[in-house]
Amino acid sequence: MDDVPGTDSIPTSGSDDVAVAISGLRKSYGALVAVDGIDLTLRRGTVLALLGPNGAGKTTTVEICEGFTTPDAGTVTVLGLDPRGDNDELRTRIGVMLQGGGAYPGARAAEMLHLCAAYSANPLEPDWLLDVLGLTAVASTPVRRLSGGQQQRLSLACAIVGRPELVFLDEPTAGLDAHARVVVWDLITALRADGVSVLLTTHMLDEAERLADDIVIIDAGRVVAAGTPEELTSRDARGLRISAAPGIAIADAAAAISAACDGAVVTGAETGPGEYVLTGPTTPAAIAALAQWCAACDVAITELRVDGISLQDVFLNLTGRKVRA
Repeated sequence: MDDVPGTDSIPTSGSDDVAVAISGLRKSYGALVAVDGIDLTLRRGTVLALLGPNGAGKTTTVEICEGFTTPDAGTVTVLGLDPRGDNDELRTRIGVMLQGGGAYPGARAAEMLHLCAAYSANPLEPDWLLDVLGLTAVASTPVRRLSGGQQQRLSLACAIVGRPELVFLDEPTAGLDAHARVVVWDLITALRADGVSVLLTTHMLDEAERLADDIVIIDAGRVVAAGTPEELTSRDARGLRISAAPGIAIADAAAAISAACDGAVVTGAETGPGEYVLTGPTTPAAIAALAQWCAACDVAITELRVDGISLQDVFLNLTGRKVRA
């Protein structure tokens, strides 16, 4: 997909590095504590995925950032502005995709998108956007008669047609088929490449792993983990797995890695003919030491991988495996 045209000249007033900054954010609804002291930073020009089970506080957090909900405590700045006090100024610079869609049910798809474009001084071409998102064939169809996936794609189009600096996407691919998901993923990737900041909530962990520069996992209104996808999946890594000729001196390889990693405990074992696991550090220093040992001993590695865990494993380990209401 071609990059979204014209977004390379997006203004960057406010902080040069931070699109969204949240500190100590709290929000309750009666006895229900929806958000309980969240800290979060979205860097400009990056995608941040906010993950959590149902009821974790994701949507409440995003609605506060969008200015729709008032927090009980904490500070939130969006593009250097107060989402509530500076809402009029901020509204022209952000795009919002709501879970409920937000389009007028009686409006035709193209009419709705052209209406959203009319609020921007320099919008994207609505017909181009309809084509990119596969909506040209239903451009004259009333919103209420669109399928759920078509309504999702129209909502995304309305969120980005005004060339926003920052986009909030709440479950952007919910209800989409595989082809439509890839189209949306490509569009989000193009937005990021053109300097747009994206705060994304999703239940699809493969989506977060593919799109996000940073991931924040929340549960019961609190942050339980944060980092890049690689950081989160490597924290519980168990070691290095390699494939090579059978019978190599794997204990010597383990000793070389240990020496390069300040004496870290490293053990090596041949788990099958020509298949080995080196339990211990998985750092760049460990990998470099293994490569140096292999070169010195004339051992050809045909495969090297980190024996880590998936983002889904990380998520379930942190939030539990019980289905939430």
